Amino acid sequence: MLAAMELEFSGEVWQWRGPAPYYFVTVPEDESLALHDVAHVSYGWGMIPVTARLGDTEWTTSLWPKDGGYVVPLKDAVRRAEDVQEGDTVSVGLDVRADD
Repeated sequence: MLAAMELEFSGEVWQWRGPAPYYFVTVPEDESLALHDVAHVSYGWGMIPVTARLGDTEWTTSLWPKDGGYVVPLKDAVRRAEDVQEGDTVSVGLDVRADD
């Protein structure tokens, strides 16, 4: 597997306060538009598998589609490791993978 695309951006951490609260960073519009070029790698509900980086922490996740763009879910373990709270502005790196 090779990286189909690498992105880096900054965004604010926000919380979805549903039955199972979760934290996200919204992918900016320009980067979301670029992701549509590799949307063929998506699976189930339009999610796109990626390797994400925040600080020194790297993890495998999927981008979730939202409002015509995408959001990056932040696992509790990642937020704890990087001391990230709701409202913080963080830099996120994404490696979008393509199937060979």
